Amino acid sequence: MDSQILSLYAKGMTTRDIVATFKEMYDADVSPTLISKVTDAVKEQVIEWQNRPLDALYPIVYMDCIVVKVRQDSTIINKAVYLALGVNTDGQKDLLGKFTKQLNMRKDIFG
Repeated sequence: MDSQILSLYAKGMTTRDIVATFKEMYDADVSPTLISKVTDAVKEQVIEWQNRPLDALYPIVYMDCIVVKVRQDSTIINKAVYLALGVNTDGQKDLLGKFTKQLNMRKDIFG
């Protein structure tokens, strides 16, 4: 059930939307409190990930963009998500960041 809640949340659904979806699709009564607990747990993990230390050097950095559908003000819109993927000196890949606003890529990411 947690994965279904997170999937709906990731698509931009509100707590109320998720409650209604579970009732409509599964005839299940899910409390807003349960949904908040599940999504809050993910928020903590996201904050930890955002504050993790990065390697001092990434010899290779890939930049890309994907377009996803998100809910904004009760409307589904296409939004660009920019991704920065670094390869460290050991050859391991690391997602350096994701950005959802229009960026001056070089200036905004690298300073």
